Amino acid sequence: MDVVAQVRKLFRSKYAIALTVVLATQIALMQGYTREEDVPTVPSLKEIPTSFDNWKLLQEGVIEQAVLDVLRADEAMTRYYSNGDGYLSLFIAYFKTQRAGQAPHSPKNCLPGGGWTPSESGEVDIDLPYQNRTIRVNKYLVSKGDSTSLVLYWYQSLDRVVASEYWAKIYLVTDAIRYNRTDTALVRIVVPVGEAGADAALAKGTDFIQQSFGSYQVYFPPAS
Repeated sequence: MDVVAQVRKLFRSKYAIALTVVLATQIALMQGYTREEDVPTVPSLKEIPTSFDNWKLLQEGVIEQAVLDVLRADEAMTRYYSNGDGYLSLFIAYFKTQRAGQAPHSPKNCLPGGGWTPSESGEVDIDLPYQNRTIRVNKYLVSKGDSTSLVLYWYQSLDRVVASEYWAKIYLVTDAIRYNRTDTALVRIVVPVGEAGADAALAKGTDFIQQSFGSYQVYFPPAS
């Protein structure tokens, strides 16, 4: 294989792509320090509704201080909602800026650290009939002991839903340069998988997202 072919192969590899994204992010954020970031004013996560159609607040969750210290989010919340036929948890970590090294932690890294073993991962498209759009989110099946859960999560910024960690970093760069903004959030929904199976859990998670999605958008005003 000649040198040109080797170089082309290198630049097609995931490692080269990841390195390029990291370097571009560092350059963009360093340039951004020369001007004050446009940080939007948004309501507190506590103002997210306690009910979405047939989904009602079951319990306010508690995030341990040790977790908050690692997370370094500007605000975070976790809640449990029920539709009368089961329950799920909603977790949101909101970051006003990522220029000080604050950034969402991927559940793919955090959940195994908490003792959860992954058995399946991929992406799924979810239709939002009320908004006439479709979003793509991560779908992650994990187990701990006798418990199995379905995890649905995504990164959200500027009313943009991103499943891929790589694309989230790329958008971080472009938004910092074009809009002078790096605000983002990790939205994670965990649905216990009962006897009905993973498909039923996915149906519950999909229904919840369809009913609640509009409430997250107030945290990501469009770029001006």
